Amino acid sequence: MAKLTIAEIIASLKEMTLLELNDLVKAVETEFGVTAAAPVAAAAGPAVEEEESAPKGPVDVSLFLKAVGSSKVAVIKAVQAITGLGLMDAKKLVDGAPVAIKEKISPVEAEEHKKALVTAGAEVEIK
Repeated sequence: MAKLTIAEIIASLKEMTLLELNDLVKAVETEFGVTAAAPVAAAAGPAVEEEESAPKGPVDVSLFLKAVGSSKVAVIKAVQAITGLGLMDAKKLVDGAPVAIKEKISPVEAEEHKKALVTAGAEVEIK
């Protein structure tokens, strides 16, 4: 039997359905006595417990622009970067403060956006 190259193996994997890939993973685990799960470090024990208590995925967090500070242009640019809107749409959003900038995002993402907006000079609230 000819030895397959890595490129040939990857090409054949691309042609498989998800069910076929799942069966392949199970067969490899059985054949070689391994699991596809990543090992968890023993030192990360307390951190894992904290993560389990936190909600997973996006939660209903809203980022509200309460007021625009002295540097309106910087706030408009920050809103534009966060939302992906055009310059005029971002300006309209900022002019309509207080207004929700982003909704249904993760708490981590909300904190990052809040930091960017506060740095730009805006007054922000996370709900």
